[in-house]
Amino acid sequence: MICMNSDRRSFLLSGVAAPFVQTRKRSAPRPNVVLFMTDDHGAWATGAYGARGVLTPHIDRLAATGARFTRAFAATPVCSPSRMTWMTGCLPATHRVEDWLLPEDSFGPKSRDWLDGLLTWPEVLKAHGYTMAMCGKWHMGHDDQAQRGFTEWATVPGGSGPYRNPAFVHNGRPQAIQGFKEDALGDFALDFLNQQKNGHNFALLMPFYAPHTPFDFTPERYHDPYRDSTFPDFPDTPEHPAQNPQLHSMHGNRSAKLGYSSLVTAADANIGRVLERLEQLGLRDNTVVIFSADQGWCAGHHGVWGKGNGTVPYNMYEESIRVPLIWNHPRAIGAAAPTPMVSSYDFFPTLLEYLGIDAPPPNAKRVGRSYAAFLRGAPPRQWTNRLFFEYSYVRALRTQTLKYVERGDGWPSELFDLEADPGESKNVIDAPAYRAQREALRRELDARFKKLGAPPIDEWHSISPQIPPAESHGPVKVP
Repeated sequence: MICMNSDRRSFLLSGVAAPFVQTRKRSAPRPNVVLFMTDDHGAWATGAYGARGVLTPHIDRLAATGARFTRAFAATPVCSPSRMTWMTGCLPATHRVEDWLLPEDSFGPKSRDWLDGLLTWPEVLKAHGYTMAMCGKWHMGHDDQAQRGFTEWATVPGGSGPYRNPAFVHNGRPQAIQGFKEDALGDFALDFLNQQKNGHNFALLMPFYAPHTPFDFTPERYHDPYRDSTFPDFPDTPEHPAQNPQLHSMHGNRSAKLGYSSLVTAADANIGRVLERLEQLGLRDNTVVIFSADQGWCAGHHGVWGKGNGTVPYNMYEESIRVPLIWNHPRAIGAAAPTPMVSSYDFFPTLLEYLGIDAPPPNAKRVGRSYAAFLRGAPPRQWTNRLFFEYSYVRALRTQTLKYVERGDGWPSELFDLEADPGESKNVIDAPAYRAQREALRRELDARFKKLGAPPIDEWHSISPQIPPAESHGPVKVP
């Protein structure tokens, strides 16, 4: 079951002239693109979103002079499937990665090209003359090989690993780095920007590893601001009874709070380096800069440390799925705080529309909508605030005031009234007063996944041939 196989085939056969990739007439040159993406970074851990103790001055400046979306979400609260959605505009049911990729599936001789048959926005930009670079975490298969569309590729294969002295693969060759992983990403990015002197458009994808675990090393300059911190953004709540035991030791742990905070600040510092170089090269005014995260993270919220798999069964808590989302383009995007509910699956069509490139037409397997009108300050007359989420045996539907979370494999489902209970502390799934709403949301969620061609939720494991992490199995044995 492949999301856009026919679309991508048409793209490859017809080239740029394919009807869904036609260029719109523009009165100005297309902008360059820089997409920064942190890892496991909840919106709550960003100064622009209210953080009191986590220091993000460069991100905050982007937010102050750009569009800071106040209700942005990731479709899946774990990295590999979430990144696949950012790339393709598809939910896991159609891009076929349901959980994070184990090393065997992520890189090396047994890995596979999980994007095979899927059309990605880097491919479309490449076809329109963009020079493409990726410096950072990939974790979508064949990590050690440059993917379609990219001419510059620097990554440490896999999902995490140590921050000190990382072993990169740079344009197909191993390259050992002495020092800090996130600073190395900044170095690779600056080297790429220094080569952009021919006037051609470029797009830089810079997915940080920070602040993903392990919290094993950050240079002192990133630690120092937190030496006397009380870490006010980290709630010290009683541990959730379903806490994933692998992350149990982080509860109430000052070093975990310090590690997470300093890694966020390290990513922010390297964002600052890239922004400064864009200015020095005279490229900033014609570059749209986007900042977001692959998904969120709980750091004591709800008594959980971790993201969607911070609990077993998996969760869809707001802190796990809500992400920062900032678009900044001098004199093109004004300072604003758009309020529509938008998802990571909306990024694909939004970026193409913003650049003046026609996106592939909507189809039953791609759920994204463009929110580019909000960036222009001319929001559409109608925008439905309903988002869908998926993670292995969990599917969810969020409205402005309700969140319905359905679990298969024998796990319990949930319904939260986000207006009356924004902290998601009371599951009202069985409350008689919510019966009609529960049934309506259940039918809507079921209809959406049927439209995608997905099997019933208890058959979720038939969607993907990946090797599933051990915690992805519920109490009912998966055949």
